[in-house]
Order: sequence, then structure tokens, then C-alpha cells
Amino acid sequence: MGDRPLLNRRLDGFGTTIFAEMSALAVKTGAINLGQGFPDTDGPEAVREAAVRALRDGRGNQYPPGPGVPELRTAITDHQQRFYGLTLDPDTEVLVTAGATEAIAATVLALLEPGDEVIAFEPYYDSYAACISMAGATRVPLTLRAPDFRPDLDALRDLVTDRTRLLLLNSPHNPTGMVLTREELTAIAELAVERDLIVVTDEVYEHLVFEGEHIPLISLPGMRDRTVSISSAGKTFSFTGWKVGWVTASAPLVTAIRTAKQFLTYVSSGPFQYAVAEALRLPDDYFTGFREDLRAKRGILADGLTAAGFEVFHPQGTYFITTDIASLGEKDGLAFCRSLPERCGVVAVPNAVFYDDPEAGRSQVRFAFCKREDVLREAVSRLQQ
Repeated sequence: MGDRPLLNRRLDGFGTTIFAEMSALAVKTGAINLGQGFPDTDGPEAVREAAVRALRDGRGNQYPPGPGVPELRTAITDHQQRFYGLTLDPDTEVLVTAGATEAIAATVLALLEPGDEVIAFEPYYDSYAACISMAGATRVPLTLRAPDFRPDLDALRDLVTDRTRLLLLNSPHNPTGMVLTREELTAIAELAVERDLIVVTDEVYEHLVFEGEHIPLISLPGMRDRTVSISSAGKTFSFTGWKVGWVTASAPLVTAIRTAKQFLTYVSSGPFQYAVAEALRLPDDYFTGFREDLRAKRGILADGLTAAGFEVFHPQGTYFITTDIASLGEKDGLAFCRSLPERCGVVAVPNAVFYDDPEAGRSQVRFAFCKREDVLREAVSRLQQ
């Protein structure tokens, strides 16, 4: 095998994810895991029962159709119509994926070639960087800065070059909780039209907006044929292990993405697709109740972190709170997070891993509040001690 490294050089630096490392630490120390973004209770019983029913009825136990089962594709287009007034064709403009993570991978691998540039908000969800690298493209970060993490739209315009192929946006934004405003989205849409860019939007936290509103970019003028919208069931219905996500876009974009996706997983999550179809049709009070429950939990964790001496940046959406530990006399978020489980039995994630420029987020630490109230209160009391 010679001197050549075993790992493809494009994946150099993408070792074990921080989530795996921190979750292992949580298990080893018995600490409360506020690091990884998964709930500690399951979603609605009716949705879980729908999956059991599908299993028993033999729906989805064999390969489902490549684009996704028709019931789910129709439920997705009905959801887009119900919440956003968007009209999509379930047969040609929807693609069901193995979670939003596969949707991002398939989209990036389908639409990018070596030499292309991708502008993405920094800090970013870690799979963005890996997928762009695998496609041989170049990531160009637009850094969001504390305390409000708003995108600098003049800086965004300056980053666009002749090689820019797409913008990869995430709103509500993980890890900062920033939610793009209509004015910001309008400016981004105008830039995309002017420079003929494709825009990929990761909208997995669409139902978790506490301040402002979620506006899909695809709904703005000129964006219908150049936007790839990505979302999933995991965050909205608290079944993150089911891995059911989807892409909605114009037919030519969906066709391109499906071409890559079919060689990644081909299909996945058979019976769960039928269950998610039912979940998307839950009444409005499910979605508002879900949001209000997490709003209360955000308050518990934010107040507790503030009382413990952290500088807290209040998120407008998602289920994460970004903090700064400089107010605690600490400088290095990574070292802080590695020592926290032993020190007080709580696991968090250092934001530096979400930056190309680690200095930009060096003293920032992210906590997840998608946990039971008693767990959050216990974590807060440990942090205060």
C-alpha cells in the first residue's frame, strides 16, 4: 500500500465526529448529554403506532419506490401547501432520502464538480464540509458573528466569484439559532438570480422558530427553479433514528439529485415513510404544542446557563443554545467540553469544530435543550455548582 494514506485525501481532517466523541464521553462518565441534538423522549404515540401498523401490514418491508412511497410524497407536498402556500408535484418535485444528511450529500454530489465554489454560513453543520470536500468543490465560509449571528449581506455579495456554483443556507441555523428574516432572504434571492446561483436550503428546524417566522426561500420571486429545499421528520416529530428526510425542488433539480441519491442508499426507511406521511398530517396543535414545549425548555436552559456565569446568545430557533465561556475565565471551548463531564457531569459541544477558522468560535460552546425538563434542571444545577 506504500506511503499513501488509506483515507481519501479529500476526507483528511474529517476523523471521528465531535458528536461521537462527546457521546462516548457521556456514556463513559454517566454525564448528562446536552451535546448531541436528539430528544430523550419519543415523539407522538400515534406516529409510532403508524410505523408498527405499516410493519405488520407489510407496507415498506421490501424496497420502497426510489423517489419515496407515494403516500409520503403527497403528504410532503400537502405540508408545503398547508404551511407555506407552495404548490409542488409529488411525482416529479419530491425525493425522499435517508434523513436530511443524505439529502445534503446527494444534492452536493449531484450538483457540484471539482473547482466549483460553495458559499456556506459558518459555523456550519459538520456534514456540509465533508460533502463539499467529497465532491471536490471548495467551501467558502461566510462567518456569522456573535452576539446576533446575522449574515453580512455585503460580505456575501463580495464572496461570489465566477466559480461560485451554489449557496448552502441553513435557517433556522444550527448551531447559532439564527433565523433569516424576509429582508435577508429577499436580498439573498436577488443575488442568486443576478449571479445565476443554485441555493440549497437546510430547513430541518422549520417548525422550531420561537421569534420571527420560517419563510422558505423557494417561495420568493425567481427562486422556484433554482432552490433545493431540504427537511426531515427527525427533528419535527422526535424520531431521529428513523432517518426520513426529503428534497423538494423543480423537476430538473430533483432528477439530478435522484441520480446521485440512488447510488448512496438507493432507498431506506420503508415502513417509517408511511408513518411520517401520517405525522405530516397531524393537526396544527401538534406543531404549536411542540414549539411551545421547546420554548419553555429553552427558557429553563438559558436562565440556568446565565445563572452559572455563561454568556448566553438567545436562539430564535432550533434546539440549541450557543454560549461564550470567556465570561467564566475560560478560552478554549474544546478543552472545556472535554473536561466538563468529569468536572460536573454534563456534556456540551465546542462550536470551534463548526468553523474553518477555529479562532472565530474558539470560546463558544453549544448546549441542546431538546431533553426532559427534569434532565435540564439537573444539568443546570450541576453547572451552577
